[in-house]
Amino acid sequence: MTFDLLRAWLARFPLSLIQLAGRIGVGATFFKAGLLKYNSWEFTIRLFQEEYRVPLLDPAVAARIAMVQELTIPILLFLGLGTRLATIPLLGMIAVIQLFVYPNAYNEHLVWGSILVLLLTRGAGVFSIDYLISRRRPALVAH
Repeated sequence: MTFDLLRAWLARFPLSLIQLAGRIGVGATFFKAGLLKYNSWEFTIRLFQEEYRVPLLDPAVAARIAMVQELTIPILLFLGLGTRLATIPLLGMIAVIQLFVYPNAYNEHLVWGSILVLLLTRGAGVFSIDYLISRRRPALVAH
């Protein structure tokens, strides 16, 4: 098999499977973080006070915002509902974490961010509610 034939064969791999895996992978990462915050609320507050130190926000407010986002947005990703819109707050969280909390964790943040940018620019794929909606109303949502 020549390189061109191999490349053509690999190019037939369904993008929607990559999109689905990305939605589940990134969603699960954030959802688990949200569950940890919820189940250990006092510890979470202390973490935001002593380690995270997000600027401009009271630690309790920052913790609550993070927890709510981490418990709700992944559900949208899992379902593929409002996927493009759902990526934006998670990209914002990644940027804040990278800039202010863990600047040396760029390897994880680049992976998560790359997957979210793929979903933002290409949509959720055919295994999503977004796709089902777009089939009924093509002008509203692009898959």
